[in-house]
Amino acid sequence: EAEELETQVLEARKRVLGPEHPSTLTSMANLASTLWQQGKLDEAEELETQELEASKKVLGPEHPSTLTSMSNLALTLQQQGKLDDAEELQTQVLEASKRVLGPEHPDTLTSMDNLAGTLRQQGKLDEAKELETQVLEARERVLGPEHPDTLISMYNLAFTLHGMGNKKAAIQLMTETVAMHQNVLGDNHPYTSQGMKQLEIWKAEEEREE
Repeated sequence: EAEELETQVLEARKRVLGPEHPSTLTSMANLASTLWQQGKLDEAEELETQELEASKKVLGPEHPSTLTSMSNLALTLQQQGKLDDAEELQTQVLEASKRVLGPEHPDTLTSMDNLAGTLRQQGKLDEAKELETQVLEARERVLGPEHPDTLISMYNLAFTLHGMGNKKAAIQLMTETVAMHQNVLGDNHPYTSQGMKQLEIWKAEEEREE
């Protein structure tokens, strides 16, 4: 239903306002997001690519909305396993975001986190760890140690450490993360239960290895 409605709105805006009007671009982004959630990644990628090209032309290559479009497309590519393409786009977004918004702006830190996730998927764990450490330290300073984004950073870094074989440090960091999730979000929040489950798996692995 959402897809059908958003398609109608998009077509109407294209007719009335033109294909490159900012409202038309917003409609394209909305429809692409719905397609993404439905798992229609190829269609989402096609629409996001069109929207990005139009956004570059109309708003400029470093406009915050253009950077958001680029970031969305990169996440779609990452989801499809097109990791080299995703990394290239996310690197561009991060560099532009540092220039336009500043190195510690929350959106810049999200860009850095997204790139780190792609690097982790590619097995570039040293690079991922370096970025994730920077993001975590900056988020603690800018947003505070108990902000949900800070907790996500701790969670991500714990995974990278575990992947690098630094299992004791990973378990220690995940233990801290889960305790803070319980404190901030409560026991029943999905992030809390996800962290607890992961911690149990890692501890069980460690016991077996001992």
